[in-house]
Amino acid sequence: MDSGKTAWLARRDGMVILGHGPFTAQEEPPAAGVAFYKQDFSGWNTNPWLVPERYERLTAAEFRLRHAGGGYPEITWETPDAMPFSVVFQEIMTCIHQGLIEKTVPVVTEFGRCPSTAHEGLLAAMSRQVAPLYSYGWVSGESGFAGATPELLFSLKGRRFETMALAGTARLEDETVFGVDEKEIREHEYVAQTLVAKLLDLGTLERQERKVLRLGSIVHFLTGITVDLEKNQEPQRLLRRLHPTPALGPLPRTDQTMAMLIKWRKRLNCPAEFGAPFGVWDGGAFEAVVAIRGLWWNRERVALPAGCGMIEASRLVNEWRELRLKREAVKRFPEA
Repeated sequence: MDSGKTAWLARRDGMVILGHGPFTAQEEPPAAGVAFYKQDFSGWNTNPWLVPERYERLTAAEFRLRHAGGGYPEITWETPDAMPFSVVFQEIMTCIHQGLIEKTVPVVTEFGRCPSTAHEGLLAAMSRQVAPLYSYGWVSGESGFAGATPELLFSLKGRRFETMALAGTARLEDETVFGVDEKEIREHEYVAQTLVAKLLDLGTLERQERKVLRLGSIVHFLTGITVDLEKNQEPQRLLRRLHPTPALGPLPRTDQTMAMLIKWRKRLNCPAEFGAPFGVWDGGAFEAVVAIRGLWWNRERVALPAGCGMIEASRLVNEWRELRLKREAVKRFPEA
């Protein structure tokens, strides 16, 4: 059990589930009550369900008031070195040309420093984010992570299952050409078609039309997917089936391609939870987001990771530009 810790997730219904430690870690969710699902990207944590000593259900407005006094801290950012990413980029392209992978998602992390006494300001910035961004976080003393992600891994309530394909990125001012960009459409379709293939055997599936999601200064392709399940499903089974989707993971997803991606992530200093599921179990219903668009910190050290989907048509300069675009979007959260 752990004390001095908090966790939260803003759900799609507008409520925020806020848990207070100490937390009890266990292998499966409880039959009733609330538990948070916190997992590394690799999925190696064998006790990912964290049951809080107490929890609250707050509206988004009530949650924001908890951090109303927190001013966003001044972070001194270090310019990322392009060379390590360039080396990984070339290794990935070689694997693609050899037919080992079709797509994968390397991550570049930008580092900075801020006073450890100013972490409340980081939480305040994330708590102000509203749909289609969903605030999430985990705080343990002077370390933790917090973000506002647009990506739902899935929600499960009874036999109603919902998920999304979110892939393809461009600047808002490039939206018109983005809508017909062959590389971005192909990257998105890798994700959407793979999700459909993984879910077809579970029940009656409906894939919505691809659309453009506007998120401040950037845009993404979004495809919603729903399934009316033939039978009840446990969250753990669905988590194993879906994570990681090709939006954050390799295609095809095998032990070999996952090991390759985890190796590249470690070499580029990616936080372990970036891109992992972060969810909440509440009274038998489960909702999990993908932990992107966030900051990780340990005392004064702050990390800002971002990933880019690489396929055969990828180009180094374009991917480096996309990574910067995603990081800058997170840096602008205080403006919300």
